[in-house]
Amino acid sequence: MLKILKYSFYDLMRSRWSYVYFLFYLALGFVLLFLNNDLSKAVITLMNVIIVLVPLISTIFGVMYFYNSKEFTELLLAQPLKRNSIFLGQYLGVAGSLTMSLVLGLGIPFILYGLFRSDAIWDFSLLLITGGFLTLIFTALAFNISLSNENKIKGFGYAVLLWLFLAVIYDGLFLMSLILFEEYPLDSFSLAATMFNPIDLSRTLILLKLDISALLGYTGAIFKQFFGTDKGLIVSILTLILWTVLPIWLLSYKAKRKDF
Repeated sequence: MLKILKYSFYDLMRSRWSYVYFLFYLALGFVLLFLNNDLSKAVITLMNVIIVLVPLISTIFGVMYFYNSKEFTELLLAQPLKRNSIFLGQYLGVAGSLTMSLVLGLGIPFILYGLFRSDAIWDFSLLLITGGFLTLIFTALAFNISLSNENKIKGFGYAVLLWLFLAVIYDGLFLMSLILFEEYPLDSFSLAATMFNPIDLSRTLILLKLDISALLGYTGAIFKQFFGTDKGLIVSILTLILWTVLPIWLLSYKAKRKDF
């Protein structure tokens, strides 16, 4: 698996799109950190970009890599190699390269700005951790969708639809349900609905750490009320870990039983 992981990682690192992804975050980090006097506002702006862009890029990269390397994957499947090793190695290679581009792109301005000497290091670190989780989650979901659909067009369509649903449509449906059933106690429902969407959960996690009451919103306020800031952070991170583990397990399960 390590050899396949290294091959996938280096293959993506040679792609110009990886450098575009890295340079975008590098430029964004420099602009926000060096032109913004309020670090909390810079972190919030980065959060709004990361929680939307990272899932989209991870989904598209995951689907593109799976379909573009399909012939090579079939060649590997003809060798005496475990299916888990092949698909998990490819997945970790893709997710690892995207995570490295994100961390380096934002980490270099972070170091040059000198945030490691201030209290903002924890907020910024949480931002990178959340971005890493979203990369792992949506790359795994993209691999699952690709593995379930032989047709490339269908795979791309389902992957983009998944991102659109979790990033945009889900919030609309959630808000509509809160309005329609406002007369009922919706605290538990709101907590569950937030945990079922990794994007919303990531947003709540960062806002809990920043402790900005005006931006927490209804679900963030409920998280803080039920769990408190520290417990809310722990619950959010554990849920994100679960969101990461389940798609990887499903990928392994599908790979073992799929007839190639």
